[in-house]
Amino acid sequence: MAASNVFAEILSRVHAANEALIAAGVLPPSIDQSRVAVEPPRDAAHGDMATNAAMVLAKDAGRKPRDLAELIAEKLRADPLIEKVEVAGLGFINLTLRPAAWVDALRAAVRLNRNYGKSDSGAGVPVNVEYVSANPTGPMHIGHCRGAVFGDALANLLAYTGFDVTREYYINDAGVQVDQLARSAFLRYREALGENIDTIPEGLYPGEYLKPVGATLAAEHGKDLATQSEAVWLPVVREKTIAMMMATIQADLAALKVKPDVFFSERSLRAGNIDRVAATIEWLRERGYVYEGRLPPPKGAPAEDWEDREQTLFRSTAFGDDVDRALKKSDGSYTYFASDIAYHRSKLERGFRSLIDVWGADHAGYIKRMQAAVAALSDRSAELDVKVIQLVKLLRAGEPVKMSKRAGEFVTLRDVVDEVGPDAVRFMMLFRKNDAVLDFDLAKVLEQSRDNPVFYVQYGHARAQSVFRNARAAFRDLPNDITDLLAAANLSRLGDPAELALMRRIALYPRTIAAAAAAHEPHRIAFYLFDLASEFHSLWTLGNASPHLRFIIQNDREITEARLVLVQGVASVLASGLALLGVEAPNEMR
Repeated sequence: MAASNVFAEILSRVHAANEALIAAGVLPPSIDQSRVAVEPPRDAAHGDMATNAAMVLAKDAGRKPRDLAELIAEKLRADPLIEKVEVAGLGFINLTLRPAAWVDALRAAVRLNRNYGKSDSGAGVPVNVEYVSANPTGPMHIGHCRGAVFGDALANLLAYTGFDVTREYYINDAGVQVDQLARSAFLRYREALGENIDTIPEGLYPGEYLKPVGATLAAEHGKDLATQSEAVWLPVVREKTIAMMMATIQADLAALKVKPDVFFSERSLRAGNIDRVAATIEWLRERGYVYEGRLPPPKGAPAEDWEDREQTLFRSTAFGDDVDRALKKSDGSYTYFASDIAYHRSKLERGFRSLIDVWGADHAGYIKRMQAAVAALSDRSAELDVKVIQLVKLLRAGEPVKMSKRAGEFVTLRDVVDEVGPDAVRFMMLFRKNDAVLDFDLAKVLEQSRDNPVFYVQYGHARAQSVFRNARAAFRDLPNDITDLLAAANLSRLGDPAELALMRRIALYPRTIAAAAAAHEPHRIAFYLFDLASEFHSLWTLGNASPHLRFIIQNDREITEARLVLVQGVASVLASGLALLGVEAPNEMR
């Protein structure tokens, strides 16, 4: 078997069986096999794989699913790689493979090493992944951290499967909030000049993180700014504050091993004489997607809070949204939505037709309108997938963690990374689906136990390296690279059920990669790695109870070499998967 993805290989054999039935006149020549799949069965007792071929082809074939399943099964029983074929239920086909299939998958994993599971399925298609995009009004908090890790791991995964990925950060540096940030920094500037600043006024930012900004402004401008009107000093202070906040944010991201390719400024949409927001609105208006009209009050809104007026509206209901959306406020300024439309138009102008936005849970209600805007801007040729990141509950030994003194209102990302390290943060942020609330316990992620998933997976890789060190001590002529054993190793000696189970798990990796990339769900890799590490640790434990299952048998070099290849397969996949998550694969753990 040449293919490194055993599931793809068996799918090709199911297709071949169907082609044989087409040639025999059982299936029509034009039948569509695109929905035929080969997957792991829900119950392992049903075999190694299951295919829905008969279920999805029966209608077009004019046959009952079970009858068609029997005909497909007959063809598959002749396949030398398939040991047993059973038809179940209404027409599912369960397959059990011969051990040689798992041996071949192991060989592929060891031979390809870090490239096992890598593919060009993305065919170089440009994909824009926008993530983090925190307002530059302060240091990033633990909630931003989860979106940063998710977006970065997703970008890694897409690049690994052949997409041309751009990692983008949208700087929200326009609007009222950055003016308030500048006013807050100006207070710290006056403080740096020696003025006593008592209570920070309501609506401004009280965190101490602005003190270095104030000190820098004082060093650069002396007392000059203090003598000027707000109209003069505000743009100066705003520019310096945003620059220093972004430098802090970039340093925090770097500590988390996150490095965006593009930092796109919201202010650049309206720079100088260029107003790309107005241009975008007019572009949409020319196509009939913008009009002047009135909106009904939101459901449940008090009548006195609703202003019934004619507005500039985007016809988002034409693209699946619930209501049309306002593009201008009552004072004539643009809504956030209008700026976001112009921003996404810039992505399309840069050649992207596949867009992924990673948003916080508080923006979930914004998804339909943004997807409608992208559909309108691209004449439905582009796709926007929005991944919602749920909240993170930060705990220490089960108790909520108190707010950061420096930040004033939250625990900073940097505080957490400095305490437990980027590996623990990154892995645990991915060890739960993105749209589920995550409990992150600072004490738990430092435990050296199975209850700490990041330790358990990293320890799996370190344990594999210790096996190699011990083997070289027992057999001093072993090669430095265990891969060199691959050609001569008698892998048919790997016949214990636990060894076969481990090989099956290794064989599942390429399919897991493909499925995670297609669904934009990097947490699947973290889950897979934990399962792989668990099976590896279990086999180690079995060797303690049953000496004949140990990885190193001093009086049986042949079985030792075969098991070293198996361990190398585990190590290669663990290292590959951890790299996709941005986590180190240590050779030793102390």
